[in-house]
Amino acid sequence: MADIEKPVVAAIGENPTPIWGMSSAERIRRIASKQGLEYGEGAGPRLLVDTGFAFDPPLLRHMAGQPGSALLYEGRPVMAHVAEPEQAEHVAEAMRTGARLPPGLALEDIHYREGFTLYNEELRKREQPFLLPLTPQTVPQVERASYLGAYKGVTDLLTKYLWPEWALVLTRLAARIGMTPNMVTGVGAVLCVLSFWLFWHGRYWEGLATGLAFMVLDTVDGKLARCTITSSKLGNIFDHGIDLVHPPFWYWAWMEGLRHVGLPLTNSEFAWVMGVILAGYVIQRLIEGAFIAAFKIHPHVWRRFDSRFRLITARRNPNMLILFVSMLAGRPDYGIVAVAWWTAISLVVHLSQLGQALLQRSRGRQITSWLA
Repeated sequence: MADIEKPVVAAIGENPTPIWGMSSAERIRRIASKQGLEYGEGAGPRLLVDTGFAFDPPLLRHMAGQPGSALLYEGRPVMAHVAEPEQAEHVAEAMRTGARLPPGLALEDIHYREGFTLYNEELRKREQPFLLPLTPQTVPQVERASYLGAYKGVTDLLTKYLWPEWALVLTRLAARIGMTPNMVTGVGAVLCVLSFWLFWHGRYWEGLATGLAFMVLDTVDGKLARCTITSSKLGNIFDHGIDLVHPPFWYWAWMEGLRHVGLPLTNSEFAWVMGVILAGYVIQRLIEGAFIAAFKIHPHVWRRFDSRFRLITARRNPNMLILFVSMLAGRPDYGIVAVAWWTAISLVVHLSQLGQALLQRSRGRQITSWLA
């Protein structure tokens, strides 16, 4: 929208049906604010939004960049980016009455049912954003669509396939009782520290159970923030800071705990396992940062292979799955050694990924996401 005058967002109509504990109009206001758009009355172009519908936030951003257009749902206008007051009056009346737009408004029709898709760079996915009528009967469907819409398209296999239903229940509960995302993160932080203590003392099953609860809450806080449109820089730092710092401490505690179960590593084994895990963890993070700085995209969304490898790459959740399997086998010592080997293998893959991208750029090829 660099060359397009930003419209003022206006919610049209009254809808008492709440979603995630807030009114439709309040949700529209929060979305507009997060996207740097004014809300309410104002001169110049306006982006009218029907409160009778709930929608994926990227839709508002998309329509803000489409002057002279109207988004239609089964013929009804849901959003319209208008410049003239007369246009705004006709569109607002159609929204209030649930009617079709009158002819001659000189607006380009965008039909939602035609299945257009948008690329969400923040969540690393391309999909059709959701748009649904908001009524008391549709609230469960709308909240599920909103929740799934807040999910990253490229992430690890546990977050993508195992957590969603658990986290949806907890996200709804947190919203109903008025918990903020930072409160959820705080509870998770306590569980994270408790897991460290349990691993340190060789109480692996209890530590894994507590760690599982923490990992699920690590999904809930982000989804709650996106669903309630309450994300903040401080919350993001709090959440991601914990995510960034704690994994090496868990692995260290796991190795210390081996002494309590009669399976200690020798000093040399302890040193190389911890060294490989720590060095691999730090270097992989640096590679990610270098890739983003060089190519302005996340490395996991460059090629289809990179997105698929993100499912299993040596990050906390896949590594904890390795440790869980080792506990089933009764050999937690083998598990931490396997984590070291998998970290080394993943590091080689990501170094190769960065090298291939640099080589392709040197040959004049543009590095873009396969999802864009």
